[in-house]
Amino acid sequence: MEALAIKYSEGLEASGFDRGKEDSLPPKEDSSHSISKSKSESKLYNGSDKDVSSSGNKLTKKESLKVQLGVQKKNYREEKKRATKELLSTITDPSVIVMADWLKIRGTLKSWTKLWCVLKPGVLLIYKTHKNGQWVGTVLLNACELIERPSKKDGFCFKLFHPLEQSIWAVKGPKGEAVGSITQPLPGSHLIFRATSESDGRCWMDALELALKCSGLLKRTMIREGKEELASTAGESSQINFYSLLRAHNMQGFQFNDSDQFKDPDLYSDKSDREGEQDHEESDVEGLGKSEESDSDTSERQDDSYIDLDPNEALRETPYLEQSHEELGEAGEASQTETVSEENKSLIWTLLKQVRPGMDLSKVVLPTFILEPRSFLDKLSDYYYHADFLSEAAVEENAYNRMKKVVKWYISGFYKKPQGLKKPYNPIIGETYRCMWLHSKTNSKTFYMSEQVSHHPPVSAFYVSNRKDGFCLSGSILAKSKFYGNSLSAILDGEARLTFLNRGEDYVMNMPYAHCKGILYGTLTLELAGQITIACEKTGYSAQLEFKLKPFLGNNDSVNQVSGKIKLGKEVLATLEGHWDSEIFINDKKTGVVDTFWNPTAELRQSRLTRCTVPPEDQGDYESERLWQHVTRAINNKDQTEATNEKFILEEAQRKSTRERKAKCEDWAPGLFEQDPVTGEWHYRYAE
Repeated sequence: MEALAIKYSEGLEASGFDRGKEDSLPPKEDSSHSISKSKSESKLYNGSDKDVSSSGNKLTKKESLKVQLGVQKKNYREEKKRATKELLSTITDPSVIVMADWLKIRGTLKSWTKLWCVLKPGVLLIYKTHKNGQWVGTVLLNACELIERPSKKDGFCFKLFHPLEQSIWAVKGPKGEAVGSITQPLPGSHLIFRATSESDGRCWMDALELALKCSGLLKRTMIREGKEELASTAGESSQINFYSLLRAHNMQGFQFNDSDQFKDPDLYSDKSDREGEQDHEESDVEGLGKSEESDSDTSERQDDSYIDLDPNEALRETPYLEQSHEELGEAGEASQTETVSEENKSLIWTLLKQVRPGMDLSKVVLPTFILEPRSFLDKLSDYYYHADFLSEAAVEENAYNRMKKVVKWYISGFYKKPQGLKKPYNPIIGETYRCMWLHSKTNSKTFYMSEQVSHHPPVSAFYVSNRKDGFCLSGSILAKSKFYGNSLSAILDGEARLTFLNRGEDYVMNMPYAHCKGILYGTLTLELAGQITIACEKTGYSAQLEFKLKPFLGNNDSVNQVSGKIKLGKEVLATLEGHWDSEIFINDKKTGVVDTFWNPTAELRQSRLTRCTVPPEDQGDYESERLWQHVTRAINNKDQTEATNEKFILEEAQRKSTRERKAKCEDWAPGLFEQDPVTGEWHYRYAE
C-alpha cells in the first residue's frame, strides 16, 4: 500500500501537481498583487503590449491601472483553468488511485462490514467487491476531517467525520447509480474504519491526508472557476453548486447532492479584484444573465437524469398483462403420477440405453412428452404467488413471528404443480424471464428477473424485489440430475438470500430435490425430498424442514409429508408436521398449543397475488416465452414430432454459438447478472 501511495505521488509530479503548486493555489493576499503586477508591467513595457506602453503618457492613472488589472485577471484565469483541468483529469482517470484495499467499516447497528475502498483525490469510493462492480457509496472528502480512533479490538481504527455533523455522502455513484448496493446501514455524518494492522492503518491515514489536501485544492479552484462562469451580481452570495461545476467540466460520472454547497470566504484576493469583477459585470450584465439562465436550465435537466438520452426518444415503461391461464394440480399423489403410453415407453427404453446408474443427466436430451410447456426460469417464479407473506414479515416487529412468516411463505411455493409428471424446459444460455405480482393491500409490485448464466454446468440466477414493502431476494440454482435405474433425482443445488431492507436481516435457504420413480416398473411418480434450512444469522432464529419420500409400504397419507422445527440457537421453540400440498400444523413447545400453520384452501388460492407477464410482442428474442413459443405450441397441440424438431433447432443454435465462441476464445458474459469472484454468488447488475 505504501508503494501505491509513492506511485501516486510520482504520478502527481509527472502530471504537473508539484510543478504547479504555486500556480494552482490561489495567490495570497499579501504577495499575489505585486507578483501579478510585475508580470503585467513586464508584458506592458517589454512584450506584446508595446503599443499600449507607447501611449501610456496619454492615459490617465486610473485607465492605466484598469489595463494592468485586465491583463492580471486574464493570466489568473488561465492559470486557474489549467490547475482545475489537471485536478479533474486525475479524478476521471481510472489509473489515478491513491490507495485501494479492503477495510472494515462500522455500521449504525454497531457491526462491522468488510468493504472494498478506493481512494482518489477528493473522494473515497466504497464497493462490495474489488472489481468496483457493486457501488455502496461515495464519501466527499472536501468537508471531512480525519482522526485516529482508539480501539480495544485488533487492528487500527480511524474516523472520517463532518465537524458540523452534516452528510458526507454523494447521492450519485461513479456510474450514475441512484442507490448503493445493499449492505448494513452506514452513518450519514461519519465513518469508522478498521485496518488489519497498525502499519496499514497509518498508511491509509497518510493517503487520506494527501487526498484531503487535493480535495481542498479542488474545492478552491473549482469554486473560483465556477464564480467566473456562473456569476450573476456582486451582491449575491458566493455559494456555488459543486455538482453543477463538475457537470460544467464534463464529469458526468461523479454526481453529487445539489444541496451540498460551499462558500469561499476569500473569493477575491483584494479590493481591486472586486472592482474589476464589478466592471466586468456592468459591461456584460445582459450576456451573463442569459448564460446564467441557460446554465440553470441545463443543470435542472442534468439533475433529473444522469443518462444522456436522445431528446426525441422517451423512456417507455415495460407493459405487463395479467396472466390469463394458470394450471394448478390437485392435492395428493393423484396429480403427481402418470401412466406412460406404449409409444412413449419405447422412447424411454431408447433413452435408458444412453445412461447408466449414477450418471449425470444434464447432457442427455429428454423426450418432449415429459416436458411441461414452460421454461425452468418460469418455474422458479412459482414461489412468489404469496409474496404478500413477505410484505407482512417485513413489518413484523417480533423476530420469532418474522421467522414463522418466512417459513410459511417458503412452504407456499410448492402446492402449485402441473397435472402429471412434467419437467420444464432446460433454459438456453442467455435466456431470460421476467414477470411481476400486484399487491392490492400495500399497492406495491414484486418484480422477478432471471437469466440462464451458464449452460454447462446449467446455472439459473434470479432476483426478486419489492422496495416499497422492504424486501428483496436473490440466488442461483445449479440443476443436476442423477439416474439410479428405476428412479432419478433432479437436484437443485444452490441457495437463495432473502433480505429485509429496513432491518438488515438476511435469511439464507436452500431447495429440496425432485425424485421420480417407476421408470422401469411401477407407477411413474414425482415427489419432493431433502433437508432444508432457513437461517437468519442476525437474529439467531432458524428453521429446519424435511421433505419425506413415500415409504415402500406407505399409504396415501404418507405422501408429500413434511416435518420441521423452528429454533432460537439450539432451543426448539415449535415443531411442524403435515403435508406440503395440504395442511401443516404447528406445535408451540412453550404453550403446548397445536394450531394450523398452513393450509392451501380454495379461499387461500383465490387470494393469490395476480401475476403479470410481458406480452410476447414486447419480449426480447431470448425471453423464455418468445424463445420457446414454437415448442410450446407443438406440445399444446400434442404434436410430439414437431415439438422435438423445434426443440432440436434451438439446441443446435446454442451448440453452434458455443462453437463460435470457443473458436474466438471468447467466454460467455451474462447480460443481467454478474458473479462475485470472492463468494461465487450471482448478483443482479441493476438491483439499485
